[in-house]
Amino acid sequence: MKVLVVDDHQNIIDAVKLCINLRWPTAQICIAYDGESAIETVKTEMPDIVILDIGLPDMDGYAVLDNLRQFSNVPVIMLTVRDSDVDIARGLEMGADDYISKPFSHVELLARTEAVLRRAVGRSDSRQRPLTAGDLWADFERGEVLVHEKPVQLTSTELRILRHLIYNAGRVVTHGSLVAAIWGRQQEEEIDTHTITVHVRHLRSKLGDRVDSPKYIATVRGIGYKFLVPTTVATAVNQQPSNSDVNQDG
Repeated sequence: MKVLVVDDHQNIIDAVKLCINLRWPTAQICIAYDGESAIETVKTEMPDIVILDIGLPDMDGYAVLDNLRQFSNVPVIMLTVRDSDVDIARGLEMGADDYISKPFSHVELLARTEAVLRRAVGRSDSRQRPLTAGDLWADFERGEVLVHEKPVQLTSTELRILRHLIYNAGRVVTHGSLVAAIWGRQQEEEIDTHTITVHVRHLRSKLGDRVDSPKYIATVRGIGYKFLVPTTVATAVNQQPSNSDVNQDG
């Protein structure tokens, strides 16, 4: 079994490791001290479960969870000092499997971990599979994108933007939603619209997408973007949106 522990406090990490290794002596423990590392570790290590702290230095645990749920159904237990009903409900609604408040006992941690793992047995993780959208093929797990069967080299930011758009195909994705998904919700006021526009422009160029006649990404003026699904239905993208509310401007 492989467990990813995400926390920026070493004493919490050590406590979780001790609990896990007492119950599963052969378990492999992966460590991430921030959200960015956690997301990358899930992609590369494919853990069986993630124990995720909400209070992280670069982005909060909710933003990390939002990112993870765009490409993975890995079981996630939220670990935090916040224990209000609102916080708990928010985490569960965003796709967390369970919630543990700090300080916690090793008995509670193990019981909840075992319960989550039992529920996860046989759970399909289709969002980790490669996707096709017309002439575009993407394996977000490996970070690979092809257009017309030719490799497209995207930056990590461009890849995340594409992933967020394609998993929200047919829906308008706001600038704020993109910022939260890519940089974390605490950065929504720091990252301006121009920054998003530049990244999307580069992404479009690499995909061979035209601003005046978009095949994949269209601008919804003053709001954000919409991923336009080609007539060839993709594995996880199956709705052809109407262009009536879409501007063709970049």
